[in-house]
Amino acid sequence: MSAFADLVCASNYSFLRGASSAQDLVLNALLLDHSGIGIADRNTVAGVVRAFAALRELKEGGVLPPLKKRTGSGPGEYHYELSAPEEETAQAKALRDIIQARAQKFKLLTGARLVFADNAPDIIVHPENRQGWARLSRLLTTGNLRSGKKASCDVKLSDLLTDTRDLLLILVPPRNRSQLAPIIAQVNEAAPGALWIGATMPRRGDDRRKLAELLVTVAPYKVPLIASNDVLYAGPAQRDLQDVLTCIREGRTLETVGRLLEVNAERHLKHPAEMARLFADCPEAISETQNFLHRVSFSLDELRYEYPDEPIPPGKDAQTWLQTLTWANAAQRYPQGIPQKVEAVLKEELHLIKKLNYARYFLTIHDIVRVAQDKGILCQGRGSAANSAVCYVLGITCVDPAENELLFARFISEERHEPPDIDVDFEHERREEIIQHIYQRYGRERAGIAATVITYRSKSAIREVGKVFGLSEDVTAAISATQWGSWGTEITDAQIRQAGLDPANAKLARVVEFAKRIIGFPRHLSQHVGGFILTRGRLDELVPIGYAAMAERTFIEWDKDDIQTLRLMKVDILALGMLTC
Repeated sequence: MSAFADLVCASNYSFLRGASSAQDLVLNALLLDHSGIGIADRNTVAGVVRAFAALRELKEGGVLPPLKKRTGSGPGEYHYELSAPEEETAQAKALRDIIQARAQKFKLLTGARLVFADNAPDIIVHPENRQGWARLSRLLTTGNLRSGKKASCDVKLSDLLTDTRDLLLILVPPRNRSQLAPIIAQVNEAAPGALWIGATMPRRGDDRRKLAELLVTVAPYKVPLIASNDVLYAGPAQRDLQDVLTCIREGRTLETVGRLLEVNAERHLKHPAEMARLFADCPEAISETQNFLHRVSFSLDELRYEYPDEPIPPGKDAQTWLQTLTWANAAQRYPQGIPQKVEAVLKEELHLIKKLNYARYFLTIHDIVRVAQDKGILCQGRGSAANSAVCYVLGITCVDPAENELLFARFISEERHEPPDIDVDFEHERREEIIQHIYQRYGRERAGIAATVITYRSKSAIREVGKVFGLSEDVTAAISATQWGSWGTEITDAQIRQAGLDPANAKLARVVEFAKRIIGFPRHLSQHVGGFILTRGRLDELVPIGYAAMAERTFIEWDKDDIQTLRLMKVDILALGMLTC
């Protein structure tokens, strides 16, 4: 059996297009014994860290959801369902060890699907190495910032072709095949030896004829075909959910959406044996997936975070300057002499800060607090940072270690391998002054606010899915009114009855079923309340940056969970109305 990897996969971070999470795509690819997978969402890399974290967990023997064999599935194909552990079959349990073994040699490619503003055919871009990742990240940033608005990427084909070094490209053939030859010539000239033409067999009746035509078209350019399913979901069982997502995206009901839906349920991961059968007329398209995989050496764990350098007097490094500031400020905090207990705690903390190389982080927080104090803006650190004597003497927090027993390990622990997290509250009415100071101090290419992923909850899910099935607004409003707040994740029969409706009604039951399935799906990205990522080099070579809805704000595509996964340090610049009072 030929090895196979599908390198054109959209997760649910291709908002309202992909019907499976990146985690599910990785798991199903392992269940199908793929050699790798390529996650490429629409003009974004927002979902790739989720795939990276899922694969890492599987390599370490992480817990799998219960697995069940799907009726009528091909060899090795499993559909997994979240069910009670006691329902898990013995065969499914045995798969756990197999999945962990497969994960050790499984290769994850993290790229993006470029959808161009100038109507050029889509191109999937996978970075070949760390330099390629930086180039892709800056390319997406260029498109995001050029658009001038949130959730919009104005990237053009010329932007990509200006510099394609360290990037591997898969061109998705346009529907109008007469446009294909000119675009192949143009892209192949800019990226010789780094271009493939995507080929699919979507079971539309004319697949073999179109594949033959594609082979004739690419022959003069000596550009290889590469097989894929142009994946939108992990398995065929998710096709109906993808239909519902399409209706939400297009603002249509299932009765009126018509040909905007996919014609069948073929855009899912398939077993290598099935792919070999489908591409029997062009087996090299299967083997090219392995050639492509072997060309890529980049992994997200190569991303090395470097905290920005702060102004330091000549002859000192970050650690010695932090120590100087710490002892000088301690002397001011305790004019009668530093208590022996506090001195011991400071020495212990400074030793650990040096060992973990966090001195620059503390200097940054100290500088931001100093600026606020110079401007007369009230501020105060809180949370786990209050367990630090260094933070206290530097004026960041107000918990005196002489009068309190601090647990520094709650703030920083060598065993946890987590970067420190200092939350600083500023006056609500004047926090924006500090935020703009940070942008000016570091530049927008080195500073950005973290993202927050806005997901579907029970209220929003019921409203959106109800529209798709043609429920009236008063019905969906009645059900939504039974949900507690905006964070509910359950829609029970009791709540349906509470709304004066019958949970046994067939249409209503379908609405509730699909609403439950999209709960937790990302709707869009928004900005974090104030978590900044600051870097020594270009932030836009680490992660793409885009505009927030609020004026003068830019934010990155990763949220706090992604940041923690990649061990990036975040500075929380928060607002507290009570300080204004």
